[in-house]
Amino acid sequence: RDDEDTFKILIATDIHLGYLEKDPVRGNDTFVTFNEILDHAEKNEVDFVLLGGDLFHENKPSRKTVHSCLESLRKHCMGDRPVQFEILSDQAVNFHYSKFPWVNYQDGNLNISIPIFTIHGNHDDPTGADALCALDILSCAGLLNHFGRSNSVEKIDISPILLRKGRTKIALYGLGAIPDERLYRMFVNKQVTMLRPKEDEDSWFNLFVIHQNRSKHGATNYIPEQFLDDFINLVVWGHEHECKIAPFQNERQRFYVSQPGSSVVTSLSPGEAVKKHIGLLHVKGKKMKMQKIALETVRTFHMEDIVLADHPDLFNPDNPKVTQAIQAFCMEKVELMLDNAERERLGNPRQPEKPLIRLRVDYTGGFEPFSVHRFSQKYMDRVANPKDIIHFFRHRELKEKNDSDLNFGKLVGRPASEGMTLRVEDLVKQYFQTAEKKVQLSLLTERGMGEAVQEFVDKEEKDAIEELVKFQLEKTQRFLKERRTDAEEGKIDEEVRKFRESRKENTEEEDEEVREAMTRARAHRSEDAVLVAASSDEELMDTGMKGTGDSDDGLPATLSRGRGRARGRARGARGQNSTARGSSQRGRGSTSQESATSSRTYKPVSVPAKNMSIMDAFRSLKPQPSLNSSKSYSENIIDDDSDLEDISIVPSSRVNQRLSTTPLHSKIGSQSQTSRGVDFESDE
Repeated sequence: RDDEDTFKILIATDIHLGYLEKDPVRGNDTFVTFNEILDHAEKNEVDFVLLGGDLFHENKPSRKTVHSCLESLRKHCMGDRPVQFEILSDQAVNFHYSKFPWVNYQDGNLNISIPIFTIHGNHDDPTGADALCALDILSCAGLLNHFGRSNSVEKIDISPILLRKGRTKIALYGLGAIPDERLYRMFVNKQVTMLRPKEDEDSWFNLFVIHQNRSKHGATNYIPEQFLDDFINLVVWGHEHECKIAPFQNERQRFYVSQPGSSVVTSLSPGEAVKKHIGLLHVKGKKMKMQKIALETVRTFHMEDIVLADHPDLFNPDNPKVTQAIQAFCMEKVELMLDNAERERLGNPRQPEKPLIRLRVDYTGGFEPFSVHRFSQKYMDRVANPKDIIHFFRHRELKEKNDSDLNFGKLVGRPASEGMTLRVEDLVKQYFQTAEKKVQLSLLTERGMGEAVQEFVDKEEKDAIEELVKFQLEKTQRFLKERRTDAEEGKIDEEVRKFRESRKENTEEEDEEVREAMTRARAHRSEDAVLVAASSDEELMDTGMKGTGDSDDGLPATLSRGRGRARGRARGARGQNSTARGSSQRGRGSTSQESATSSRTYKPVSVPAKNMSIMDAFRSLKPQPSLNSSKSYSENIIDDDSDLEDISIVPSSRVNQRLSTTPLHSKIGSQSQTSRGVDFESDE
């Protein structure tokens, strides 16, 4: 019964705003359903809305998606209706990462009638150098309250938001999405702590919102329910899309788990075919009641499986016309599902007109699939997913195979009903673990490479893989130098192998490496943006200075132009000596000159670490002999420059004319050596 002591909370998860927003048929589905969810909150006069993550489908949502979300929140969540509950906890702790560390409805400049509390999911989690996400934008605008963030990877302390309405008190815990393997390991190592109120801790209704894998996808790629504390009363579990919103009691921990599921179909799998609901939770004292609310604007989804081998009376693989018979049988099944969808829509005018249809056909047993594209053309105007109506698969027989073989067909061809969800890092790890020896990773680790590829794919960190390789290469080089390993390939390979194995065992150190590399990638992206802006300005300056004839070192202006990219050498000065090319100086491309009386000996040019191999790192530490002839000088330069990018020198007439006007002098050789080095007309 609704009274002054009863909390009314609307619960939803995985709304995925912006999913397929460019699709002409399904583009607005997520926005329409989000409006329906908020409309239910407004009609039921809830105290607040609780979201379990993945409000947005993309980590960087489009302007259309953000605009539609802001429009809905402002329309439904702002108003004069007073908020009936109060917050007792320290909000500076609950929202410590925010510039405005207090709940939005207590802001004097805002008029909020329905507060929204949400954690982030794996689709809209914080990324970038500043670790921000789309929810932080909405939180800064005062339209919702983002909580449950944890920046530490060593220890997680979950501090609850303490709410009170009349005599009912709720401790609201939240934990945003964290990579499952990492969180699993932290639970095992007792590094996750849920803080409890000191006063009357047994009088609180403990509500926990989490966004992780609930079903087992791997040894550590999920969070078992028994990891959670037993003092919790109700767990709202996000990330899983199948709707199981009715609270189910865990027999061991004695708490209840509610899995609202997604409000939009994002994958054509059996779990998504279950009817979509949101929940209206009533809490009074320590008692609760969950009321299911069916969503009416969700596009209906019908799915069926066919196993051709189960119909020997209809299909014979030896019959030359068996393919036409299979196609006719599939058309009958699709028509039947369309009829069911039409009958279901008659009682619900708010439901979209075109349904989602999926027919999975197992053609194991010598059958051949027919053309899916030709089949789909018949339903272009009747279904919302004509290209995905038919899905052919077959079960492959397990054969004994070498460890070096990896059957990707077995992984990809497995139907979704088996509960397998492929992830990029899993494929990378399994590929390297089962690949041939000649393509095995000898320096990097499979875990680190998988994490870097995942960052590249999911978060669009284009420098993630490169920075991880550089970081681990530099770390290995430092290790070898500290061990003073002899410069022999056999000993170096053995030390590298030992170092790699030690890193694989220390998973926390490896996680730290990946985080450091990702930080460098984000910083590199920020620097690139600055360099692009600066480069365009300097290009304009260079254009204005082309006619002045001024040069830093006496060269023509054409030869001293290469300033825009900070490459360490002039773009026009291709005819400079090899020493200037191999120099590690960073500058505008000018070459400092010395007098002819300089010493004939030189110090070896140090190659930057990012361009050095392990063997070159050891060569650079060896003492170099003095140079007594131009012949030995040129040979050493060629050897030392092998790891730098190649620069082709084209002895065209234009280059000769430029270089004939101004002689170039070597930094480290005599005048005779210099003249031989720049005389392009000479055979030598």
